[in-house]
Formats: sequence, C-alpha cells, structure tokens
Amino acid sequence: MSHAAYTFPFIPVCDHPPVNSQNTPGTPGAPVNSGIPEHGRVPKYYAVKARLALMVDELGEGGLLPTERDLAVRYEVSRETVRQALRELLLEGRLRRQGRGTVVAGPKLEQPLSLASYTEGVRRQGLRPGRSLISLDRFPCPEALAPEVGTERGEPVWHMERVLLADDERVGLESTYVSEARAPHLDTEFDPDSSFYSYLHDRLGISFGDADERIETVLATPREALLIGTPPALPMLLLHRISRDTAGRPLERVRTLYRGDRFSFTAHLGQQG
Repeated sequence: MSHAAYTFPFIPVCDHPPVNSQNTPGTPGAPVNSGIPEHGRVPKYYAVKARLALMVDELGEGGLLPTERDLAVRYEVSRETVRQALRELLLEGRLRRQGRGTVVAGPKLEQPLSLASYTEGVRRQGLRPGRSLISLDRFPCPEALAPEVGTERGEPVWHMERVLLADDERVGLESTYVSEARAPHLDTEFDPDSSFYSYLHDRLGISFGDADERIETVLATPREALLIGTPPALPMLLLHRISRDTAGRPLERVRTLYRGDRFSFTAHLGQQG
C-alpha cells in the first residue's frame, strides 16, 4: 500500500478535544474514555496518537503508515509531535519498523504462566519456535545460586544463554542455570535449538513438579538489546523462575527477557478451598 492509498479521516487535533462527561468505557480492556481526563486537556502528541490508533485499526496488520511529514501536515503539528506519538505506539507493540517505513504490527504473543515450555506456548499460536545459542559454559556454583539449583557451593553448574525466536524473529533472551549433576552431558547431548524441558523429561527422565515465578518490567542492557535486536529504551518483561522436580528438589534457575512490544502473559486463576 502506498502512502497515497490511505484516506485520512478529518479529525482536528486540538488541546481541548470533546470529552464524554459520562466517561463511558469503550472497547473492553481499553482505557476509559480513551484515557482523556475529565478536564479535556491532553498533550498534542496524545491527541495525535489517538488519531493514529484509529488509522492502525483501519489499515490492519501489515498496513503501511504515511510518512512523518505527511502526518505532521495533515494534523498541523510538528514532526517531533508525530514522532512521539509513533514512538508510543511502537513501544506498545501496535506498530513496527519495516525498512524505512512503519507498518501495523500483528497481535502480541501470549505466553501462559505455567510449567509449559516456551516452545509449547509459541506453537499454540501457530508460530515456529526456535532458539539461537549464545553460550554454554560450566563454572563453580556461587553460594547464592547453590540452593536454587540443588547443589553445593563450588560444584559445577551449567549456564546456557539463548536468543528466543518466533518465526525467526528475535523476541527474547533466556539464561538457564542447572547443576552438572542433573545434566552431565548437556554440552554433547542437547540440541540448543530444542526445548530444554523436553530434553530433561525424554532423555534424562526428569519431570517438572512446580515452580516459583516473579515478573517485573526492566530495560535491557546494551548487550541484551543488541542480542535481541531492539532499542535499549524498549521496555522488557523479565521473568525469574525457580523450578523443582516432582520430588520437590530444586532443578533449575531461569532468567528470561521478553520483548514488551511482542509479549503478554496469561494465567488461569481458580478459587482455592
């Protein structure tokens, strides 16, 4: 689609857009009244962002947005104002860069908060999971890590670092720690592009029992951003997981960075007795 193919709706950008006094919710899950405060005063970039969001819905996945210059002329604002609005939509995962242009992104990947592996979660959504090995090292276990992987201080521990892929797109970075006693031949038997969980279960007869997880938002370090292929300013979802086997013994420690613009997490909650 060329830039000229899109017909702009005439919606003026102003400092005081009309506000619904009843503050009626719109689409379920969206901000109430599009996030506009009751006094109606919003920054110009946010008003532009709201108009761009309508355009994104109309274009659909893969649709090409007009240039920053075209948008600035249309909405009678500076290019920096347009740039800020686009930047927020990029960070939210609604847009993505493609070459020198900007296109509408597809839906975020939904990763279940469960003992299912990354591989299973991606396959459920019809995508091809993959991993690219960065490093596989063995080192003496430090004291702080020892209880989390079920070994003693100074005993050998594996550290495996892999870039997570979905249809060959880099979407995360995973670091796994496991004691050598649990996986003595990890460096020769394991295919780094495959599921570590499947390897433990199918090859070593180890089944996962339960795990503790903690999620937080962070910014990637310059090295992590380079490996994942994202700007350092892109928010990341950081998952810490400590897993145990069916006998309750510590098994692995995992630190995984997921791109905030490409992932969301889901969980099924049940009432406890």
